[in-house]
Amino acid sequence: MPVTLDDVRRAAAAIKGQVERTPCQRSRTLSQIMGAEVFIKFENLQFTASFKDRGALNKLLSLTPAERKAGVIAMSAGNHAQAVAYHASRLGIPATIVMPETAPFVKVKHTKEYGARVVQKGMALSDCEQITNEIAAKEGLVFVHPYDDEKIIAGQGTIGIEMLEDFPDLDTIVVPIGGGGMISGIAVAAKALKPSIRIVGVETALYPSMRNVLRGDAPVAGGQSIADGIAVKNAGQITREICRQFVDELLLVSEESIERAIALLLAIEKTVAEGAGATGFAALLEHPALFKGRKVGVVLCGGNIDPRLLANVIMRELSRERRVLTIGVEIEDRPGILAKVAAIVGDAGANIIEVQHERMLTDLPAKGAQLRITMETRDPAHADAICAAVRGAGYVVRVQDMKAHQ
Repeated sequence: MPVTLDDVRRAAAAIKGQVERTPCQRSRTLSQIMGAEVFIKFENLQFTASFKDRGALNKLLSLTPAERKAGVIAMSAGNHAQAVAYHASRLGIPATIVMPETAPFVKVKHTKEYGARVVQKGMALSDCEQITNEIAAKEGLVFVHPYDDEKIIAGQGTIGIEMLEDFPDLDTIVVPIGGGGMISGIAVAAKALKPSIRIVGVETALYPSMRNVLRGDAPVAGGQSIADGIAVKNAGQITREICRQFVDELLLVSEESIERAIALLLAIEKTVAEGAGATGFAALLEHPALFKGRKVGVVLCGGNIDPRLLANVIMRELSRERRVLTIGVEIEDRPGILAKVAAIVGDAGANIIEVQHERMLTDLPAKGAQLRITMETRDPAHADAICAAVRGAGYVVRVQDMKAHQ
């Protein structure tokens, strides 16, 4: 086996005091919701807001003086980039990072601020590999792989040691998978410390790369995923063999489940998770029966989400919960009607956010129009009551929220 528990322990000793020993805490509310004991490992509290600090630092510390002087290069959609850039800067090592053109702005910005030279090329992480290899060969740089490297894997495995130190009675650890570096390290460490523990990997349904490899399925992956940090088309060579031996189950989750997980972690735990960071908890939401009654450790592996995207996720979830409701109200196009409808909505206790007066809808009479009203409500029952009040006043109402309730 290319990585052992001793390797992970050596990594833990090497990085101690230079990365955060993040808290792992039981969530009373999430445990109640899921019908399981849920423990969250808050890797979003690392300095660069992701678990990648661990592996990146362990790799950089292993370099020879000559390699440090020459510098390093990495390819990353963001979190590995920031970790390499930050720790390379601390250690006085020049760093070049190749990032896809689609990388979140906040991750690109932070990587540059940590002192790295950033080269953006290609639309996905897989597109970056060729230019990374070209620059490395031309400039004599050491390639710091985001996941398929023994030192990286050992560094990420320190998460598993910490979780079992804090809660030895965990029977399941749920880990997001991109290329497989984090789950490989955690699985090696956790299985050595507690052979009975169940290791569950989670991929977004758009990028089932590790599952495809282990099942022998066609390598089909792609699409716009909110979990950009694990939107990896090719699972690692080292990591796939570790996963084959130590990972008990691989689950896929939908984009909607990831959005729900982000929103719930924010609302309940008051913590910010990026898409990849929330994917582990999304598995509990989408596959609750698999975890019922278990003691489940969930790795919240990162919190680097663009604020605009986070705002969009929040609004979409409020719409799904019908706490933000949009309705279309058919009206006669004459003075005073808008005020009457607004009064009905206000009297029903809703807070109007936005009103649009639409006259160009071809399915309405020429003398008619539609008011498109977006409002805040308390809950689904309140939303139904508002619609009933408007209909009760003689208006035709079309509900336009994300669940398309009528």
